[in-house]
Amino acid sequence: MLVLSRAVGEIISIGDDIALHILELNGSQVKFGVEAPAGVQVHRAEVYQKIVERQGAATHPVLVPNP
Repeated sequence: MLVLSRAVGEIISIGDDIALHILELNGSQVKFGVEAPAGVQVHRAEVYQKIVERQGAATHPVLVPNP
């Protein structure tokens, strides 16, 4: 894992197409904006995990035994 220190107004570049803009610092919270191409999906980790779980459930339906 790469750990970077940035100040408000600075940018972190990921490849040629993605930029993280540091917008605000408030105590232990950092607010940043993500600039990415329209085809790149950006999610918080917990949201992405739910998407992955739902896709897995759709691909592999749960079989419920008949009583």
